[in-house]
Amino acid sequence: MAVNDQQSNFAVGSKSFTAVAINCAAKAGEWIKTKLGNYTSLSLKYSAQDLVTEVDKGSETMIRNLVHTHFPNHSFLGEEGVEPGPEASEKALHRVRDEEYLWIVDPVDGTTNFVHGFPFFSVSIALAHKGEVIVGVVYDPIRDELFVAEKGKGAYVHGRRMEVAQEKALSDSLVATGFPADPHYARPMNMKGLNAMVPKVRNIRSGGSAALHMAYVAAGRLNGFWEIGLNAWDLAAGALLVKESGGTVTDTKGAPYDLGVRNVVATNGLIHDEMIGELDKAGAAG
Repeated sequence: MAVNDQQSNFAVGSKSFTAVAINCAAKAGEWIKTKLGNYTSLSLKYSAQDLVTEVDKGSETMIRNLVHTHFPNHSFLGEEGVEPGPEASEKALHRVRDEEYLWIVDPVDGTTNFVHGFPFFSVSIALAHKGEVIVGVVYDPIRDELFVAEKGKGAYVHGRRMEVAQEKALSDSLVATGFPADPHYARPMNMKGLNAMVPKVRNIRSGGSAALHMAYVAAGRLNGFWEIGLNAWDLAAGALLVKESGGTVTDTKGAPYDLGVRNVVATNGLIHDEMIGELDKAGAAG
């Protein structure tokens, strides 16, 4: 990329940013796939449900090196470069969130699935410009599905423009959530929400990758997703996918999404208020 391109506005330089994000996600994803059932080290991070393997670390290193080859001056926030636990995550984001260009990466979103050979995990890569996400890529290497969004230019999968689903009521909706690794606050709060939501919706899924859940909302495969206690790298790329597909992303109390959001609701927009209302009524909005 020419220096003058890099210094120009996003509209001019966007193709290169997006191309690099796609290239990083595809290369990391293909390598991760070769390691399925073949990783050698497994350790716990924050809790017994918070796992890491050498594949997470290797994927992040690969992505970081590729990004810095193209954009040596850009900042980088990756899950594996941050100490475990919510406080460390918040501090790490605070240090870099206002950088001019910040890459936000989850090298394997769905590590527990990866460890068990359950084929639902992804690589999530976002690029933020002065705190606003302008590129989001989520790649599912098992299905070879690449979800891509650029701010103001829509979101795509298999080269086709994505649109959120059109169901207008929770009772007609398929929604997703996750089971957080934090046993003290996030998990009990999410379970309260789960208990409240089950009778209100058509059904609930929990695939184990927040980034893919968000991509599925964007693609119209899910009507909504909520979870308590996530991090910037879980949400940044997926949030742009949903917004560029016509959906809505807020925190669980309805405030607009930003990089600091940890308790998230992402929907087709049509069920958003109803979903937030049910979580609030249940005391499950965090």
